[in-house]
Amino acid sequence: MQRKGITTYTLISTYKFSKGTIYRLKHNQNVNIQTLEDLCEILECSIQDVVKVILHPKSN
Repeated sequence: MQRKGITTYTLISTYKFSKGTIYRLKHNQNVNIQTLEDLCEILECSIQDVVKVILHPKSN
């Protein structure tokens, strides 16, 4: 975001992201796929640039 000059204020005011969504993004909480798609479009990047998949072992 910093390299693209996009601030959280810009996401809220220009792109209509909710403050709750910004909070979840900043705190590594769950967000929906549409939010990630919108973010990638705004930042002109791919999903791999904004997502890290962490697999947890299955519990039996």
